[in-house]
Amino acid sequence: MAQTANGSPAYPRDPSALLPAAARTLFRSGLVAPTSGWSAGFAQANLIIVPKAQAFDVLLFAQRNPKPCPVLGVLDAGDTAGPLLAGGDIRTDVPKYVVYEDGRKVDEPTDIMEHWRDDLVTFIVGCSFTFESALQANGIRVAHIDQGVNVPMYRTSVRCEPAGLMAGPLVVSMRPVPASQVANAVRITSRYPAVHGAPVHVGNPAELGIKDLSRPDFGDPVRIPEGHVPVFWACGVTPQAAVMESRPALAIGHAPGHMLITDARDSAYQVP
Repeated sequence: MAQTANGSPAYPRDPSALLPAAARTLFRSGLVAPTSGWSAGFAQANLIIVPKAQAFDVLLFAQRNPKPCPVLGVLDAGDTAGPLLAGGDIRTDVPKYVVYEDGRKVDEPTDIMEHWRDDLVTFIVGCSFTFESALQANGIRVAHIDQGVNVPMYRTSVRCEPAGLMAGPLVVSMRPVPASQVANAVRITSRYPAVHGAPVHVGNPAELGIKDLSRPDFGDPVRIPEGHVPVFWACGVTPQAAVMESRPALAIGHAPGHMLITDARDSAYQVP
């Protein structure tokens, strides 16, 4: 494995060509990077990890809000691996995590070994990075990949359906799309309902309560070329926004844009 001068793993020449296990090995070794465009053809996922005592509320929140919270898998309490990451470890194989205590961010580690407890339940939630390859294959460029930044994500004024102690706003990701290709983007992504599916909004961000596209709540701003329209998809950071508002004693998520790369193929989540 190539390393930088300080001993950390070097950024790969072509992250899109890496198999998921190889990508997870790099992250386990300390590489930190947003994962959009990595391991082409393989599904990426959000994480939300909570104590077993709060797990039912999270599951019910996801069931009531399937657009931003499409559950791909749930690990038993204390489990650290499963069929979506064979041979992997949920505690080390994400590039960066976020740890919350009472809804407040207290740590952004590259592994969560010191925070791990045997009562923690991991929810693996679909991510819109999964359908980006399909957009690109159909001639729709993805701005944050082209510009080498993290995808912009925004809290909205739209409220999710609450569940138990879980309540909070819908979070969306935004990709600018040429006006002539918006219908195609809707059609393509609608075939991936397990990873957020079709957009929730096209056009005026103010209708979602977003005041300034240049100031995302998570991720980085992107340049919006002339003739492009902002298109918004439900985002799997939504459970973390609910954690921040609802303030459970402990919760762990991925750092926005720094996803779990799974062994599942994108095509496994595509419907006719």
